[in-house]
Amino acid sequence: MQDAIQKEMTLNEKLNILSDAAKYDVSCSSSGVERKGDGTGTGNCSKAGICHSFSADGRCISLLKILFTNECIYDCKYCINRSSNDVRRASFTPDEICTLTMEFYRRNYIEGLFLSSGILKSPNYTMELIYAALYRLRHVYNFQGYIHVKAIPGADPALIRLTGYLADRMSVNVELPTAEGLKLLAPHKSRKNILAPMRLVQNQMAENKQEITLYRNAPRFVPAGQSTQMIIGATPESDYQILNVADALYKKFELKRVFYSAFVPVNKDKALPALLDNKPPLLREHRLYQADWLLRYYHFEAHELLDEENPNFNILLDPKCCWALRNLDIFPVEINQADYRVLLRVPGIGYKSAGRIVKARRMGNLSFEDLKKMGVVLKRALYFITCSGKTMYPIRIDEDYITRNLLNTKERLPEGADGMTFRQLSLFDDVNFSGVNGL
Repeated sequence: MQDAIQKEMTLNEKLNILSDAAKYDVSCSSSGVERKGDGTGTGNCSKAGICHSFSADGRCISLLKILFTNECIYDCKYCINRSSNDVRRASFTPDEICTLTMEFYRRNYIEGLFLSSGILKSPNYTMELIYAALYRLRHVYNFQGYIHVKAIPGADPALIRLTGYLADRMSVNVELPTAEGLKLLAPHKSRKNILAPMRLVQNQMAENKQEITLYRNAPRFVPAGQSTQMIIGATPESDYQILNVADALYKKFELKRVFYSAFVPVNKDKALPALLDNKPPLLREHRLYQADWLLRYYHFEAHELLDEENPNFNILLDPKCCWALRNLDIFPVEINQADYRVLLRVPGIGYKSAGRIVKARRMGNLSFEDLKKMGVVLKRALYFITCSGKTMYPIRIDEDYITRNLLNTKERLPEGADGMTFRQLSLFDDVNFSGVNGL
């Protein structure tokens, strides 16, 4: 079967199939590492990325995003590439991966490679192919650009370790938030097998940091860290359960990112939920990304945002506004005196603008006009702050009053959240919720 695929398809046909098959994997952020080329090879890796592909917040990023193969021995009910589906199959060879990456890079289309894969024959067989592709790309083609690769659960730890020294970032998708969800929709997979390579990567990264302190030129292992992805809405977990899983992954495995992927009904199966008009729950995904941002950059804990009595996020208001409305006893806060961490909890003040406030007020008291220039979103913040003891307008610290006014500001939502059209969130969309500076 494999030989037939290789002979019957052109490289362009394989590219069309395997790039389309990769579109449901959103965990391909390229941030977090900066490594310059040494002048002897092709490419380099910088945080800013290169031109030709723009993210929602205006940054230039570009990755060749493909599967090594869409063949798979597993029959996950939610996956378009499951073994029982009648879809056109294709597989690259390691040299074809190298050829595509180099040709796209030379044309200045991409900064690097995001390589995922179905499971061909076995986890070890697939991981060996991925390792062979990356080894040739680094050592034969001398490619020094960014590479993000998937670690295959169940593969030999030695193979994952060797591949990690060739990649900038690795990811292991947890697939679904709970072990119960996996048992229901992906019975061939287990939480133990998924978490094992995640722990391996974490431990190897820690060892590698020690090696680098002792030997400056020691090879770097996954310098951009690891990430994962969860499918949202395919199983009945609440937002509270999902957020707690994400929080635990950050704390226990030191992940760089947890990505959330709204369930897209690509298969018909009685075990899968029936979505209204087949529309993915993108607004729910959006709220989870907002909450995730609060965990990582705003010093919130998962239990502060949701609990068993309030297990799901408000569709109408963002998580930070909801938290503030439940804790009105600590507001309003005085801009010219409040601690940095207190400022972070004010709706409309982002971590960048909070830093600007702390620096600027050393020179004198700040006014509301000053805050506006610093990027504070006053249409949300004005209900929770004072400047020199005064509010911007006469207001009431009352939950119903503030809620009505916040709803009138009409939060900027991602395309599709209003029920008109729907799309999967693209790279970095989650960092631009009404502007990072005004979360």
